[in-house]
Amino acid sequence: MPKMQRIVKPKTQRAKRALEERAPKLIENTKTALFVKGGHTSEVITQVLRDVYSLKKPNAVLFKKKNVLRLFDDQTPMEFFSEKNDAALFMYGSHSKKRPHNLVIGRCYDHHVLDMIELGVQQFKSLSEFKNAKCSAGIKPCLLFSGEAFDQDHDYKRLKNLLVDFFRGPVITNVRLAGLEHVIHFVAMDGKIFMRSYRVVLKKSGSRTPRVEMEEIGPSLNLAMGRIRLASEDLFKKAMKQPKQVKIKKIKNMSRDVFGTKHGRIHMQKQDLGNLQIRKMKALKRKPEKPDTPTKKMKTEP
Repeated sequence: MPKMQRIVKPKTQRAKRALEERAPKLIENTKTALFVKGGHTSEVITQVLRDVYSLKKPNAVLFKKKNVLRLFDDQTPMEFFSEKNDAALFMYGSHSKKRPHNLVIGRCYDHHVLDMIELGVQQFKSLSEFKNAKCSAGIKPCLLFSGEAFDQDHDYKRLKNLLVDFFRGPVITNVRLAGLEHVIHFVAMDGKIFMRSYRVVLKKSGSRTPRVEMEEIGPSLNLAMGRIRLASEDLFKKAMKQPKQVKIKKIKNMSRDVFGTKHGRIHMQKQDLGNLQIRKMKALKRKPEKPDTPTKKMKTEP
């Protein structure tokens, strides 16, 4: 006989609020990322995890203790961490002779590993090596992707989708110019992925539009793709499925252009302007034409 799952009711208000926060919603919360150190890590990997964690704060959890995991053989421990911390994203760092300075970035669906990609760190410059001002914590970054591989190669397409999901932050509807402060740029070239982080600086230009400059703030990473474990197409479509209540219903004869301006099309019957009612004015009235009267000849005295 199968074992029935016991439903535990919360005994305190704090536990009730925690369960309500984790309950399924039509519009999900901002995804939390886990940063886990392996059993043996190098200084490079440790600093990479700290720097990326600083970019993801406050929607991130950094594990201080080491955890020996073999994600491509057994994903059960990571799924346990995901369910315990209510996190859908993870980054795992390790170091070995066979795979030096190794990162594994991935995500979960329903607290089960959906897909993950292994990235080897070949070159790294930390945040502390750039002696300049940094962006404020928790700001939403602007993500840029360059390279034909992100549009043509299937694995790079999935990597792009994973990176967008990892770094996008909270979902917003409007952006003001002064709020565009942080830019993360990914370049795919010669079989490598280059990650650069910039701070947007607005300077005076003598006109209403400011002059925009980009200042590199770190971290700077040169990555090489390693092992890949991707979800099947059916499972990927299932994870991307949205409830009907969230989908925007398409309005007939309504469209929006690239700038977000709404355009509407109205269908009208042919109008007969002959019966159009207009305001009666003297200037618009037709006056009857007067017949030409013969001019009288003036009498002249003899």
